[in-house]
Amino acid sequence: MKATLVITSAVLALMLGIAVPVFAQNDKQGDKQDQPKQQQKANDQVRPAQQHDQQPQNQGKQQQQQKQDQNNQQQQRAQQQQNQDNQQKQVQQQQKQNQDNQQKQVQQQQKQDQNNQQQQRAQQQQRPQRTQEQQRVEQTTFQSHRAGNWQSDHRSWQQRGGYNGYRIPDDRYRGYFGSQHYFRIHDLPFMVYGGFPRFQYQGYWITLLDPWPENWSNDWYDNDDVYINYGNDGYYMYNRRYPGIGIAVSISM
Repeated sequence: MKATLVITSAVLALMLGIAVPVFAQNDKQGDKQDQPKQQQKANDQVRPAQQHDQQPQNQGKQQQQQKQDQNNQQQQRAQQQQNQDNQQKQVQQQQKQNQDNQQKQVQQQQKQDQNNQQQQRAQQQQRPQRTQEQQRVEQTTFQSHRAGNWQSDHRSWQQRGGYNGYRIPDDRYRGYFGSQHYFRIHDLPFMVYGGFPRFQYQGYWITLLDPWPENWSNDWYDNDDVYINYGNDGYYMYNRRYPGIGIAVSISM
């Protein structure tokens, strides 16, 4: 009986001795298995903190970007407004310049008209009055040179083969001829040359080679302002009352 108890105790002790290391080993393995979980848990606890720290930084960057975008938009709007203001100023300056130029042209034209009128009055005062016979000859000559159909009756200098007569010096031409220097044939020295009417202006004899248009008034040579202009290879006389129609004339001393 005692021997049995001893054997039993020994077996129990042996079993306990074996079990304790096994349990210890299992505890160690359990601890090792728990370490990754604990580490993961620690990391999970750290991540929210890091994310929480990064959120203010991201928000700050977004706010800075939004502020920068707003500044850029404001600068663009300011630049566009500045461009519009500059364009409007340029338009206003151009309009003002055009108005000033037009006003100057009108004033110059008015001044030129006044000078021409004064010259005409001065010339009329210096010239002797025509006799009734002279007036009759002038009227008869002009009336006989009225066109039946001016479009078919007149000829330009190009059709006549070009102008080969006397040419007015440039300084004299600028001073007394051209559209700005108009006059009236009335009371100018008059004569008939080769059957054509001829009058004297500024020391030059002007001979009308073309007939005058049938739609001009009967007394145009007494009441209408005319001027001598060079163009299209020759000299032409124009009536300001009927613009665009040039009568071929020749110039002589």
